Amino acid sequence: MSDSPADPSAPGAARIRGLEQVDRLSVPLPHGTEVTTRVERLASGGRRIPQGVVGRVVRAHDGGFDVQIVGVGEVWFARDELVPRRPGQVQFAQRREAAWTALTPCVVLETRVGSHAWGLADERSDVDVRGVFALPLPWSFGLTEAPKDLVSADGSTTYWEVHKLVEQALRADPNTLETLFVPGARAVDAIGEWLLAERDAFVSKALFGSFGRYAMSQLDKLTRSQRLAEHRDLLLAWLCEEPAPDLDEVARRLSAVSPREAPTPQDALLAAKTYVKQLYRSLWDQGLLAANDFKALTAYARGGGQRPPSARELRPKNAYNLLRLVATATGWLREGAPTFEASGSLKARLLDIKAGRVPLEEVLRDAEALAPELEAAHRDSRLPEHPDYARADRLLRRVGEEVARRWVLKVPGPLGREAPEAPAMTWKELE
Repeated sequence: MSDSPADPSAPGAARIRGLEQVDRLSVPLPHGTEVTTRVERLASGGRRIPQGVVGRVVRAHDGGFDVQIVGVGEVWFARDELVPRRPGQVQFAQRREAAWTALTPCVVLETRVGSHAWGLADERSDVDVRGVFALPLPWSFGLTEAPKDLVSADGSTTYWEVHKLVEQALRADPNTLETLFVPGARAVDAIGEWLLAERDAFVSKALFGSFGRYAMSQLDKLTRSQRLAEHRDLLLAWLCEEPAPDLDEVARRLSAVSPREAPTPQDALLAAKTYVKQLYRSLWDQGLLAANDFKALTAYARGGGQRPPSARELRPKNAYNLLRLVATATGWLREGAPTFEASGSLKARLLDIKAGRVPLEEVLRDAEALAPELEAAHRDSRLPEHPDYARADRLLRRVGEEVARRWVLKVPGPLGREAPEAPAMTWKELE
């Protein structure tokens, strides 16, 4: 087995016309990037993975990447053993990396969010950071669209541009309001201080929908997904029979066991076929099927490839966060101020849910039990019906004037004298 990288100039090697000068071995590979392997590898169980296989980046660690490969699962490759598959991915990775490098000095506010802010972290919990950055004045002009967010290569840190943050906050977006209101929110610039001083302008009874109702609807979807997963396990077992049943036979069997009611047997068959198509489309999107069709689904079932978690293993890790959102919304509507850190019996219950010790059906029942309290808090809340749009508008204008002042007067700092140069508009022919 050869472990040396393939010669990129060899006959048949993939080339990206118009980007021949780009070193594809050095561009970043963000999560989700489609890549092509440059070496042959043996997977667990001795299965050979030939050079030139296409996969999708799942995560970065130890100087390389875990790559999801159809019919095999996750396999680790070093960075120089992978190249991005498509020209657009090369450009996207370059733009994202360049924006991150140029504009992170322009961050005006940041905070640690997620399980650490909620008091639910353990030794395995990731550290998630969100924040806000301001665009230097020259970045607002020209044909090149300015970045609206900055994302670190590992996805753990996200910064939003000020205007985007305000728009999201006015919609009562939970992630945005959490960024502004968690106790650890830290301004690193006067503009960040202004955002914290005006954050109450974004708070209204809209929390009821964006936090509470949203969480309830998502929990209901998770429950339905679990039921579908139970059918998936059964369906994959059927496809391993000899001979393998065709689509019509699978749909007939599925319609007979499905708990979903249908007006007629024909409607039940149609619903079953629709589910089968949704299944192979989902597995295709996850990179687990060689093609987006029933034939590929059959080959996958019979090939012994990696399986998604079974229905018994499905304990969606975000279920506890959704329940936390319901509790946060209830408290905020009732008290007029947020409490993000969980405590007491709620904290104990959330940790049990996070650890997978609570069936999803019980999580949904917990949320349904909280629903009357949420409704009452919304009905009696003293929060305004709508956010203060005029105040938010004045804030954005103040920020814009300050950014212009620093640039024109060449005030020391990343928004003035040391502002990063705005990217020039270029044309690259991608034939």
